[in-house]
Amino acid sequence: MLHEHCDSSLILSLPDDVFAIIVRFLLPRDVCNLGMCCRNLNALVASEKIWLTQCGLLGILPHKNLVEWRKGVSSYKALCRFLASVQPLIGIWVHQNPELGNVVYVMPGFISVVGCRIIPQELSPLGIEDSPILWASVFEVIGDFNGSATFLLHGREKGIDYIYPALVKSIEKSCNLLLLEVEPGLQTNLGTSLQIRTFGHCSGVELSRKVCRSNNDISRSQRVNNEAMVPFSKLAYTDRRKLLEVTTSHIRQKVPDTVAEPLFPRLRDDKDNFKNDLVILWERRSLLSEMFNLGCSQTDCKASSQQEVSSKQLEVDNIRKSLNCSRPICNSLPEEGGCTQCIKRKSLGGYFWNRLKQILGRSNLMNVSHSNSKKLTSSSEIRHAQLQEFLKSSDTIRLTLKAPTVKLSSYRAWPNMHDNRFALYKLPLRVPREDQEYAGLWGGTFGWPPGKLSEDKPEKALFFLLLSYEESQGQQLLIATKILEGTHYVLHPNGSAMFIANINEFSSEPFPWDTDADSNPVDIKEAFIGEGIATGYGFRYPGSKPGSLFIFQNGGIAFIWKESRAILTLKRLNLQELLKKGERIPSLPPIANFSYLTKSYSNVFTAFPSPSNSLSSPRFVSTLLCLLASFFPPSIMTYLP
Repeated sequence: MLHEHCDSSLILSLPDDVFAIIVRFLLPRDVCNLGMCCRNLNALVASEKIWLTQCGLLGILPHKNLVEWRKGVSSYKALCRFLASVQPLIGIWVHQNPELGNVVYVMPGFISVVGCRIIPQELSPLGIEDSPILWASVFEVIGDFNGSATFLLHGREKGIDYIYPALVKSIEKSCNLLLLEVEPGLQTNLGTSLQIRTFGHCSGVELSRKVCRSNNDISRSQRVNNEAMVPFSKLAYTDRRKLLEVTTSHIRQKVPDTVAEPLFPRLRDDKDNFKNDLVILWERRSLLSEMFNLGCSQTDCKASSQQEVSSKQLEVDNIRKSLNCSRPICNSLPEEGGCTQCIKRKSLGGYFWNRLKQILGRSNLMNVSHSNSKKLTSSSEIRHAQLQEFLKSSDTIRLTLKAPTVKLSSYRAWPNMHDNRFALYKLPLRVPREDQEYAGLWGGTFGWPPGKLSEDKPEKALFFLLLSYEESQGQQLLIATKILEGTHYVLHPNGSAMFIANINEFSSEPFPWDTDADSNPVDIKEAFIGEGIATGYGFRYPGSKPGSLFIFQNGGIAFIWKESRAILTLKRLNLQELLKKGERIPSLPPIANFSYLTKSYSNVFTAFPSPSNSLSSPRFVSTLLCLLASFFPPSIMTYLP
């Protein structure tokens, strides 16, 4: 520690602007450590200008947005604390199921970050940049007045939008996994109420359970000190899902119409709408804060038939009863009107489906993968903890969000995922550099001219691809991994490589077209030899066929299959701008909305009428053909209609 009379006077004598430039080379924690050296330095680093600079260095928001966000927090230091804590969440998160793509993009909201699911969709006649992208809200992490974070899970049940408050347990700097869990916690005051702590002091929602005391009146918290806490991950999948469902059903709060949207302001180019959005966002944040502080919004409690959340009673017997009587695990699909449905096994379609599974020896695709169940029963598998042990290990339970850093294996830039963990996996979105200039997120469709619809094909599937580089046998490969597919049923496996190009080997193939959609001449910068995805041995094991990757002078790229002459044209995407111009649709029920774990080959993220589950439905037939293609060779599939 430096003494107050040491030679720190040299630093203190610097002008504020010069000192702010020097501090730009320090991390926020280093600035805090500098302020601990002496009293005068502490006063100097407490300057708003210093922490405004630190907020800008994080690169999350432009300067104008930082000024707007500052109005909702106590200081720029508090704002920097929040931005630094949520910065690792920003980016693209995915899950393997369903096969059409489960892409959640986390972006800045308003004094918050918002997780938005990109809905599989077809390209509109306006093209990629001008067409509204469909999306649904998954969660948001809101910063309070002091810079701490509150997690809100979004969900829709029986046509009603809810929020589910939770504790932000930990967000590691290099996190690559996002987990939704129920965590045990200790509480010395063994109350019986469902407590929601104030928005400004604690972001956790604790479900306090009445504990049956023994005759000698020993508290559970004293006994737990001698017992090991049972982690949520050690429970069986069915117990974890039931526990999440019961917890969310007790902590949910109805979303008033005044706070339903927007979640982020529109583009600044639209000045009038941008200003109106800021006003609504301020009102929304105030109401959310009021809901946390009072347990329920005053404007909504009187009109709502729900009891006030802070006065709900939940005893141990009620917990067990709720867990035993919780709804069975099924694939909840949104119906028209916002309701959910379960596929009826007694219907003709369900009977045929079950018979087909028996013939193929495959487990129920509409439920959790049976391969995990086999693992659970194997002698080599570690035994799961009992649910009662989890409930006995604590006085309270609460919904939590964790963002740890774990060691993940991957294949061609796609992480290998667990089928039964309520988790999202982060995709590394690298900034393009000189030797990897094509890395990043791209979007496009099949056909030429690019992005234009024709009379013979009035609809085109919108694809999102993540381009990354990989070294193989001394060659640099450019891999285009599919993360989203806008078809009604799956044509390409999720996470598959749509094409792989060898950047070290140029192609001599000519480009088939001379002009683009505007009759302008096509200017090819360079071309590389590659391989594109093909049907091969069926859906599960796609093959590849030769082709060429063409780079245009205007920055676009296109891959052409040599034999079929099919062309996939791509251009870089700015998801933040697309979402701000996009269209929001209703969310799924909360647990499925966070991570949809049910295997599906069709689009489960958009509402469609129940008759689509019938045998005569084109979607059902298409899904069935995809399933058959995964088991039979192409020679057999050619005889199917």
